[in-house]
Amino acid sequence: MSALQQLKKHLKPGQVYRRADLAQWSNAVDRHLRQLVKDGTLKKVSQGVYAYPKKTSFGEAAPEEHKLVGAFLKSEDFLLFSPNSYNALGAGTTQLYNELIVYNRKRHGKFTLGGLTFNFQMKPYFPRKLSREFLLVDLVNNVNKLAEEQKPVLDRALNLAADMDLSLLQKNAQRFGSVRAKKLFSSLNNKAEINAAYLPA
Repeated sequence: MSALQQLKKHLKPGQVYRRADLAQWSNAVDRHLRQLVKDGTLKKVSQGVYAYPKKTSFGEAAPEEHKLVGAFLKSEDFLLFSPNSYNALGAGTTQLYNELIVYNRKRHGKFTLGGLTFNFQMKPYFPRKLSREFLLVDLVNNVNKLAEEQKPVLDRALNLAADMDLSLLQKNAQRFGSVRAKKLFSSLNNKAEINAAYLPA
């Protein structure tokens, strides 16, 4: 069995690899990478990052977004989500985005990986998993970047707080929120107060 065939034995469909991952199985990793890309076994995702596409009845399946980002950052310490998730909250946002947000501690800027655009934003703090409470806080954090008018969105955000875990919402606001988000949510003590705050004067 050739060295290239031995390397191929370690590859698994749907996985994303860094050059360093493959170097442990190859005595000529750069030459082997060129051959694997040329014969279509691997797809170059970005500098030093390669995907082994999974074959389906509809053709090649794109690598999982989480795997692309993990290989690119060389870390699992990130939060990945679509800003389209804001729309599902019901705060009146409707704009559609063709990029994914990556909160992380290593990279900043927009990068294309596997044909997808990722907006990497360096943050000192972010949760490990998405929640409706965090998304609402993050929506308020970024309301000035949205296409919609700010006041109606903020009014709806305040109303939405009545249907959420207020304690968890306030914890998210204190840890991850902007000054605006902290101010909006921190003074609310109960759902009756939220509803009163939302009612028009």
